[in-house]
Amino acid sequence: MTVPKIRVAVAQPTTVFGALSGNVAAHAAAVKRAAGDLVVFPEMSLSGYAMDAPTVALDDPRLLPLTAACRHAGAVALAGAPVHTGTGGRGIGVLAVSGDGVTLAYLKMSLGEEEARHFEAGHAPACIEVRGRRVGIGVCKDTRIERHLDRTTALGIDLYVAGLVHAPDELAELDVRARRIATTYDLPVAFAGFAGPTGGGYVQTCGGSGVWDSTGTVVARLGPEPGTVASVEL
Repeated sequence: MTVPKIRVAVAQPTTVFGALSGNVAAHAAAVKRAAGDLVVFPEMSLSGYAMDAPTVALDDPRLLPLTAACRHAGAVALAGAPVHTGTGGRGIGVLAVSGDGVTLAYLKMSLGEEEARHFEAGHAPACIEVRGRRVGIGVCKDTRIERHLDRTTALGIDLYVAGLVHAPDELAELDVRARRIATTYDLPVAFAGFAGPTGGGYVQTCGGSGVWDSTGTVVARLGPEPGTVASVEL
């Protein structure tokens, strides 16, 4: 059986803290420019990275322009936002947005020290299927936690993706982690890193989103500028 090729994009939208409608518009524009089957966005990209960032409901009508953009492009977007958990708390979520609507694809398992004071950790790895490929999902710190990676790759994934937030002096860490994952698990890796200010957290971030093949070789890479997209066929 021949597995179809998949076009994977990483995006660094301009995000304004708390401005969901404007952030959705920036995401929708990125999806249109990417012309990809899968578009990966940074951690908490819809809200801005801050401990008090407002939660985003899956049925919020302000998400409709992103749903429409995905429908028009035939794409799935993985966007980040705080969400309500089933226990009444808040978690750092990854929303899977398609022309059919919005679902919660994953809750971040590996929280930082400050994050743990404000959010609940997810308890299970996750993957989604896009064009016959099983896509494993992580968020930032997850990408260096062996237990998360082992459990996620055990799902039989064909590609690992994650949204991240890093300071400018941490740019090299994205490459180190991506290469380690790619060569350890023999998987392509796509990282979407925040670029520009996060609105309520970092004053500046490193960008550096990219796609690495299963040998750890960079096949696409963005700089530090917000509002940019890179797309490759795997």
